[in-house]
Amino acid sequence: MPPTPRDVRRGAVTLGAAVGVFGVSFGVVATGAGLSVPMVCAFSVLVFTGATQFAAVSVLASGGSPIAAIASGLLLGARHVGYGLALHRLLPSSRRKRMLAAHFLIDESTAMATAQDDIEHAEGAFWWGGLSVFVAWNIGTLLGAVFGDSLGDPGDFGLDAVFPAAFLALLAPHLRRVDGRVAALVGVGIALTLVSFTPPGVPIITAAIGALIAARAVPPDRSSTEDVAP
Repeated sequence: MPPTPRDVRRGAVTLGAAVGVFGVSFGVVATGAGLSVPMVCAFSVLVFTGATQFAAVSVLASGGSPIAAIASGLLLGARHVGYGLALHRLLPSSRRKRMLAAHFLIDESTAMATAQDDIEHAEGAFWWGGLSVFVAWNIGTLLGAVFGDSLGDPGDFGLDAVFPAAFLALLAPHLRRVDGRVAALVGVGIALTLVSFTPPGVPIITAAIGALIAARAVPPDRSSTEDVAP
């Protein structure tokens, strides 16, 4: 039975709460790297992509220059280009609205949108996913930045496993289609091959490109009602 809009909203809020745990970790790590609380919060509001933010802060914490931190962040952020290509039919036609939508074009909102068979549900899933994660991520960042180490490491409570589990649940519907299974296998294969000898970010970007090409090469699965991807 396909998910209802209510199921989509519930899933988006649950995922947002899971991501908020990582927001707390980011706030702690970023202030530990020397950023002030306002800088950390502005980083999450304006950049709003966790992997990119963690990469940049990690470079700063290890003594790297701001230029190196930006380069590292941009490298990881390049995967969002593929997300835009996959979801261009869902994005508003107005340039201003597209610019707003681009800010919420993240891993989670893309996964939620592409998991839907109905394009109208997919659009709602995109916005609910993006907004829920945005709110939770920034609340988590603020808590982590203000209270710091007094909150403890979420990993000590096993909470670091919540987000990966929730994200895998989002990806599960894709595995019902042949193109989704092929894309997953190609992406995993590329990432595992490159992760041991390439710089951070390269395996993710290369795997994303390879998975997109692999999915395009497979004929559409006629058993699905309507494919969201163009």
